[in-house]
Amino acid sequence: MTLPFQKISVAVDAAIFTIHAGEVKMLLIQMKKKPYIEQWAMPGGLIEKDETSEQAARRILLCQTGVKGVYLEQLATFDDPKRDAAGRVLSVAYIALVPSASVHLQTTDKYTDIRWWSVSRLPKLAYDHRSMAKVALDRLRAKVGYTNIVWSILPLTFSLSELQRVYEIILGEPMDKRNFRKKIFSLALIEKTGQKREGEAHRPAALYQFKKRQLEYVDLFS
Repeated sequence: MTLPFQKISVAVDAAIFTIHAGEVKMLLIQMKKKPYIEQWAMPGGLIEKDETSEQAARRILLCQTGVKGVYLEQLATFDDPKRDAAGRVLSVAYIALVPSASVHLQTTDKYTDIRWWSVSRLPKLAYDHRSMAKVALDRLRAKVGYTNIVWSILPLTFSLSELQRVYEIILGEPMDKRNFRKKIFSLALIEKTGQKREGEAHRPAALYQFKKRQLEYVDLFS
């Protein structure tokens, strides 16, 4: 039996998160092409002939947003036949985490604008990016409980209060200070830098850094 010819394109899309002004924010670009004019979307595009999906994701991030050298992992494949008005397009979605201070946003003339949006107040999104954003945010919140992934969203050095605040912002709930610090130290993920943040209103805060800035599996909540 001969199967009918299938014309299916493969794209990548990236859910890029940061923390800014006490909120989890997602990076979005504003579309120019029909039928999505003025709608917002995650950075994305088609995979080229000789690329892996990760290579395509990194290329597209750099081209469309100026973001490079960030933590990136594959999230899921989105394959609703009607997800793209242009035709049958599968999307391999990725999740990326960046410290906001290190990102200088830029995009191409294919797009109207680029901006960080609070995940609690996202605009109307093109394609199936609303559901994609939810899956990505759920992954982020789960991931902080069993990995050291927050290293990729923090600056190189940080205080213990800043570290705890990142967890609280992502998870959306407060954490007991003493229990948090006890657990963090027991996991041996961070170390003192020997430096302190001067100019604080109270006692200068000791600064820490992650021992490894690469993915490790831990159990934060046991």
